[in-house]
Amino acid sequence: MEILKSKKTLEDYVERQKEMGKRIGFAPTMGALHKGHLSLYEAARKENDLVISSIFVNPTQFNNSLDLEKYPRNIQKDLDFLQNSGWVDAVYIPEVTDLYPEKTESKPYQFDGLENEMEGAARPGHFDGVGTVVETLFRQVKPNNAYFGEKDFQQLAIIRNLAAQLKLPVKIHGVEIYREENGLAMSSRNERLSPPEREAAKIIYETLQKVNSWFRVITIPEIQKRVSDIFANEPGMTMEYFKIADEETLKETDFFYKDRNYRAFIVVNVSDVRLIDNLHLD
Repeated sequence: MEILKSKKTLEDYVERQKEMGKRIGFAPTMGALHKGHLSLYEAARKENDLVISSIFVNPTQFNNSLDLEKYPRNIQKDLDFLQNSGWVDAVYIPEVTDLYPEKTESKPYQFDGLENEMEGAARPGHFDGVGTVVETLFRQVKPNNAYFGEKDFQQLAIIRNLAAQLKLPVKIHGVEIYREENGLAMSSRNERLSPPEREAAKIIYETLQKVNSWFRVITIPEIQKRVSDIFANEPGMTMEYFKIADEETLKETDFFYKDRNYRAFIVVNVSDVRLIDNLHLD
């Protein structure tokens, strides 16, 4: 596995691979890698000649400097994880100046309103930071295909919008949420849960499954009440929000239209650990 520690080494590597006609699959990350990331690399391996990952904790997508400071960083552990996986051919570990050569600040974007829903409502500027770093990485890596997990479904929708707006020659792929054995969506944050909390948190996915069974059977207000009641009775848990939204616009809906696709989104705080999940509604 090649370890590319600067923009120059990356661009030289990509140029050589492109000259040989190789198709590149790319999965950018902020490190703290786990089995959920492996599902991205596995998907990329099936459709490309080589797979590139990146590890970069992007400062412009953090609204809270303390969150940025506390974000887990263990490059050697991540490199060992990638090496042992066998799925990744090269990993790009840029310096801040490789991605932000002048100022460490994000560009302003308009994502057709996607940035104002759910996560964006409470985190102003967050998706500008995501857009800035993803656009820069796409222009440097020049992938044919890029892979993102559906756990961050809003981010996936925004990156698709970004690529279409800028006419970037990359196809964006969403990869199904990778779950722990009890159904909890895989996340580096899960490591901060105690074993009993980790087991109790399975109720998040179990609730989404119930929502799927209630979908189109009872009204959305009744579904919302049932979900609220579930978490009101769970000790140590606080539901931050639950929404049923149009998959295309991400706007919350209060009625089901036959020709639209919907997804349930939920955020639950277990002690001080913020967990997100979502599920397509059949």
